[in-house]
Amino acid sequence: MRFVWGGAVAVVAAVAGVWVFMSGAAANGLPYQDAASVARGEPIYAENCASCHGAALEGEDNWRQRKPDGMMPAPPHDASGHTWHHSDDILIAITKYGTEQVVGQGYKSDMPGFGDVLSDQDILDVLGYIKSTWPERVIDMHNKANGA
Repeated sequence: MRFVWGGAVAVVAAVAGVWVFMSGAAANGLPYQDAASVARGEPIYAENCASCHGAALEGEDNWRQRKPDGMMPAPPHDASGHTWHHSDDILIAITKYGTEQVVGQGYKSDMPGFGDVLSDQDILDVLGYIKSTWPERVIDMHNKANGA
């Protein structure tokens, strides 16, 4: 239980940090209905994310099974994955700081933080693009999980 509690504290701290650093746009949720934002996010995704998460957001093969090096493969960002299970806050934190930083407690991940590469708006645009590809039922579940 100590690991779970410590991980929860790390997530809360990372999310709190996101709200300090992110623009006010995040408060309105991911911009998946904003055509301009989605259009900006798609090529940013292609350039920075597709090499691991797939050009069609399909993720790596066998994404639920550890690779020989012990790391988890990159999950899909389409509706078949678990991205939509995470709140906007967590998705922003993971993208900005990386999984290791968000989870803490010595957790290892190949997912780097992109906060030094992408602007806060770039991160919102990429996540908005990803969300825009989900079926309406998945978007509804994600919105409910966010308390929207």
